[in-house]
Amino acid sequence: MTGRSLITQLCVGLMLIISPLPASAQVAGTLVIAGNGPEQATIEALARAFEKANPRAYIDILWDEDSTPVRLVQTGQAQIAVTGMKDATLTASQIGWDGLGILVHLSNFTKEVTTQQVADVFAGKVREWSELGGPETRILLIDRSRTQNIRETFESLLGITGKIPGTAKVIGPDDTVVKTVVGTLPPLSAVAYVSLSTGLSAVSNGVAVRLLPVDKIEPEVPTVRDGRYSLRRPLLLLSKKEANPLVETFIAFALSPPGQAIVGELYVAMPTK
Repeated sequence: MTGRSLITQLCVGLMLIISPLPASAQVAGTLVIAGNGPEQATIEALARAFEKANPRAYIDILWDEDSTPVRLVQTGQAQIAVTGMKDATLTASQIGWDGLGILVHLSNFTKEVTTQQVADVFAGKVREWSELGGPETRILLIDRSRTQNIRETFESLLGITGKIPGTAKVIGPDDTVVKTVVGTLPPLSAVAYVSLSTGLSAVSNGVAVRLLPVDKIEPEVPTVRDGRYSLRRPLLLLSKKEANPLVETFIAFALSPPGQAIVGELYVAMPTK
């Protein structure tokens, strides 16, 4: 179990003790949720809390970085897909935000980057950190698995879909991404994109990494929530358009105060209306 997962589970347990869960209709049955990105710990915490509030409901989680969650919903193998982009054939419900942090080694003294520079770096147009005011080292690109929703959203935001060079190092798990950035030594200096919670956690724990400001905006929870930090993706639950009481009740729970408290442990909760 990772440290993030343990912290999330402890916080969920504490919230269940001190905060009453919202009353919901009597729902029963099995709900299958599919995903392939970094949201697994949050979805598992939501599922366990939902089951506690709805004893006749059961949630199975299908999590595989090589899977296509949207396709699983479309074919009926799952009822909810966790992703960062909408699909015209499905209904999308947003439960939070995720900032996309640009992670580099702590010794990389590049002061900041613009959105366009991030796009140029990951499209392979900028190959030396010195071109961005940084050290005289070559850029080692770290990409994510092709099917992962974090990559799909990142490419779409920057307008570089299909343009990340095939020579980039492809890594799935966030912890491996961080370790690779730390372990990359001159004449190379690595750069990766990670969920904001992953980057902030690594920095706060003293790992030798830093997050680059983008367009002079620091990657932080408040700047992601209000949109000042532009590299952000929505946390979406996609489901079929047909009515499904179990799906609707789970989404309502995810948007309730206890559900949003769980989301906010690792991601940016939705603004309070």
